[in-house]
Amino acid sequence: MKKLILIAAAALSIACQNENLADSSAPFGIKASSAEYITVSELPVTGVSGNITYNTTWSGIIEIDGIVTVKDGATLTILPGTYIKAKPNNGNSPTGVLVISKTGRINAQGTESQPIIFTSYKLLDGDENTTAAPGDFGGIILLGDAPTNVPSTTSVEGLNIGYSDYYFGGTNPGHNAGIMKYIRIEFAGYDFLGPNSGNEINALSLAGVGNGTTLDHIQVSYSKDDSFEFYGGTVNASNLISFAAQDDNFDFDNGYTGNINCALSLADYNSLHSSNMSGGVSDSNGIELDNNSTGRATEPITNPVISNMLIIGVRSGGSSQGGAYENGIHIRRSGKLTLNNTIITGYPVGIKVEGTGSELSAASTFSTIKVHGFTTSVTGYGTTSIPTANLLAGTSVSLWGMSQPFFNDGPWNVSPRNCGNFQGIWTKYDFSILE
Repeated sequence: MKKLILIAAAALSIACQNENLADSSAPFGIKASSAEYITVSELPVTGVSGNITYNTTWSGIIEIDGIVTVKDGATLTILPGTYIKAKPNNGNSPTGVLVISKTGRINAQGTESQPIIFTSYKLLDGDENTTAAPGDFGGIILLGDAPTNVPSTTSVEGLNIGYSDYYFGGTNPGHNAGIMKYIRIEFAGYDFLGPNSGNEINALSLAGVGNGTTLDHIQVSYSKDDSFEFYGGTVNASNLISFAAQDDNFDFDNGYTGNINCALSLADYNSLHSSNMSGGVSDSNGIELDNNSTGRATEPITNPVISNMLIIGVRSGGSSQGGAYENGIHIRRSGKLTLNNTIITGYPVGIKVEGTGSELSAASTFSTIKVHGFTTSVTGYGTTSIPTANLLAGTSVSLWGMSQPFFNDGPWNVSPRNCGNFQGIWTKYDFSILE
């Protein structure tokens, strides 16, 4: 409660500035809301829309109407403890989408005790009987002019093709989109044309973003599409959590070459899955990686360096649990992955490398990779270098030194692999009513 009092005080003392201010039966049952959201829902709401073209500060509760784009050298500052939601609409158009264009910047620095929260409007309506769902918030998109393997006139997936504010890519590896630190993104995502159309907005999209950008302590929960997608660029990130994604937890393509250090992919088998949307065939992966959609070996080759990662699926390989997922890691279409100090468990296939030119890179530290798969631990180019002692296939799930890492099997804990304070006070996994 002390935290919420601080939030309320900040909301009363700091105004929000914007060019276009407005007057202030699912397979899983996530009900609004905990005491946190109920208390915050009593604060005044500031509506925003359109473009932000000068330095702007957000605090309190912000409601995004449609797509808000930061551009023309402007910086959007979001204060600790701020809540951001979408304004619902009845048409087939995205809402609750925040875009930081190539010419804009974000300064969103939450704290461990007061993270910045992008979430469902149903969690902030003061009604304990409404149900939050993936897609209630549109998503966050950062664009930059760092190198990619597609033309710099390419529009980011999910937004209007041919609109220059949505282009990404260029020749500047040091591009700086700003800072995102201690952030939660909940119930995000949008699909223009229907499930699995290939034109979706992810919870957090990073397109051509450079390594001058800071991404640290970001949790995505119950995304309608991917939690994190990196379209080219060189941006580095640390302490990332993807929880209960409907599609992939981490997706890399278009020549991404940055470093990811300390990350968790955690499944909730009661959540929605891509298999619900595609005739029962799962396409949900811990990591999905392509060089590009055509599979051509166009430079730069997608090759993230990932260290200190946990990909935790489900304990059971049965159709109702493990069958809802596909691969712990899927490398394809001439993509490459460098992997160090990583554990994968609870997926039908642990690591799958598919197609000519795809590989688990020889730069990987193979002795630190431990893989379990219900049917197959590893398959494809580069995976044979992983020591046999580090591989396990079959219905028996290895915990690899962790006491109980599966979310659906009682109190879970990934220690001693908890490099990112994955259960710290800045995180949230339980969205049920708190009496």
